[in-house]
Amino acid sequence: MTAQAALIEDNPAAGVAAPANELGGLDAILGFHIRLAHGAVYRHFAEAFADLDLTQKQVSALWLVSEFPGLSQIELGGRLRMDRATTMTTVNRLQARAYLRRERSAADGRKQALYLTAAGSAVLGEAKACVADHESWLKARFSAAEIEKLVELLARIHE
Repeated sequence: MTAQAALIEDNPAAGVAAPANELGGLDAILGFHIRLAHGAVYRHFAEAFADLDLTQKQVSALWLVSEFPGLSQIELGGRLRMDRATTMTTVNRLQARAYLRRERSAADGRKQALYLTAAGSAVLGEAKACVADHESWLKARFSAAEIEKLVELLARIHE
């Protein structure tokens, strides 16, 4: 299935896919195809997580704090490649929903250590089930070898 066909399949409201020759030079633009793929993945994620009212960044933050209790807010932002303002906004929203708590770091009083609350652990459990469904939807398009290669290729862009 082409990127265009996948886009239309995942978002029927987008209309009918234009034949490749109607895209002109865009069809040869790698970034254009990455944007289409990102859009399809993002839409599916948003649908899968609508009931939980969580964003990709929020789920990722909860997941990392669960695996690394006491992770500093600065370290969280670095691992997720978020700037300080975005990290603070993400943590503030999770804290406002009682999913995370901040404590002054015992090792470095200038840092905020992050911990999941009981509610955060519960919602993360639900989120992980949604992630599994979302990953199944995405991985169904590729063989195991293609998935491995795709991850390797995408890492060249984001690392």
